[in-house]
Amino acid sequence: MKYDFIITGIKSHEIEDLLNLNDQELKARGFCKLIADENPGYPCRISLEDAHVGEELLAFHYEHHKVNSPYRSSGPVFVRYHAGEAHLKKNEIPNMLRHRHLSLRTYNDDGMMIDARTLDGKDLESHIQNLFSNKKAKYIQVHNAKPGCYNCQIDRLEKEIQ
Repeated sequence: MKYDFIITGIKSHEIEDLLNLNDQELKARGFCKLIADENPGYPCRISLEDAHVGEELLAFHYEHHKVNSPYRSSGPVFVRYHAGEAHLKKNEIPNMLRHRHLSLRTYNDDGMMIDARTLDGKDLESHIQNLFSNKKAKYIQVHNAKPGCYNCQIDRLEKEIQ
């Protein structure tokens, strides 16, 4: 059986106020601006694309797992200034995930982790299918395995996207 899924990044409206802060305000919050100096190297969590060399990014602390469970979680992420939101199709995997070593953390309806694994990004689709074969698996959070930073979320689709 094949399980349908949708991958989503951070929504622009969640952080638009941060993108308007000046350097002093960013520093007061422990955030900073960076310039991408290599590609790949700075995955944008809004567009789900790698930043191009020379692009300005915001590095900040983001709560990516807002649940009432012991697995509530947050961590550092990058976003590109002026990045458009990713609007991926059903079962589409962004290229920025395919060339990274990833950590997948699978959760149930209660926000409790029920599986975790690391893998090569080129094998992501087969692992998504395997993880969603567990009926209790509702979503997967994708992290970069080495630095551990959050990338995006994969939600199991029960029905077609409108």
